Amino acid sequence: MGSSPAEPAQLTGDGAFGGERRAWLHAFDPGRPGVRALAAVAVAVVLIAAFLAWRARPRVDHVAPSFEGTASASSSAPAGVPGEVVVAVGGKVRKPGLVRLAPGARVADALTAAGGAEPGVDVAMLNLARRVTDGELIMVGVAAAPGAPVPGSGVSGAAPGAPGALVNLNTATLADLDALPGVGPVLAQRILDARDAQGGFRAVGDLRKVDGIGDARFEQLKDLVTV
Repeated sequence: MGSSPAEPAQLTGDGAFGGERRAWLHAFDPGRPGVRALAAVAVAVVLIAAFLAWRARPRVDHVAPSFEGTASASSSAPAGVPGEVVVAVGGKVRKPGLVRLAPGARVADALTAAGGAEPGVDVAMLNLARRVTDGELIMVGVAAAPGAPVPGSGVSGAAPGAPGALVNLNTATLADLDALPGVGPVLAQRILDARDAQGGFRAVGDLRKVDGIGDARFEQLKDLVTV
């Protein structure tokens, strides 16, 4: 019996194309060491991203209030000094206005704080040794009205409301000015504001500078007031 005819070869994946495909896959197969390396790189990337996100988070700084600084600011404020004496110095001084003095200060201290008297001004009528009181007005170089106390002397004279007594514009209160004919509380306050602004009136004619006092009203008041 003769041999059977040869069977045709079957094409399988093990042919030429199959070998090339396996070679291509093996070229990109990292293997177990490669997989571990890739996992380590991925973990490192995640950690770095988390760290950068933590660094970029908004921060809120909590600052404790500084009680020491608040206390220092309060103690350095001029109006908050315990026992401080505030005196108004007006008239013929270099720096008329309010001066702040230590407790127990005298008229001489107030005069010095106001820059001293202007050249040629006689301060002999002032009692420079007298202790000042808080809120008082010291007029320098201004003649007192008859019967009125000498400014800064501490000697009491006739009351402003006494019959025949002139009202001193530099020492009068709101009630004293309000009692004058034609002067109500509003105009009286304007006179006080003008007195404080210019450090006292130097002449009766300064009343003309007060808003609300015209020629007619000035003629009515000029013989009733003094400086």
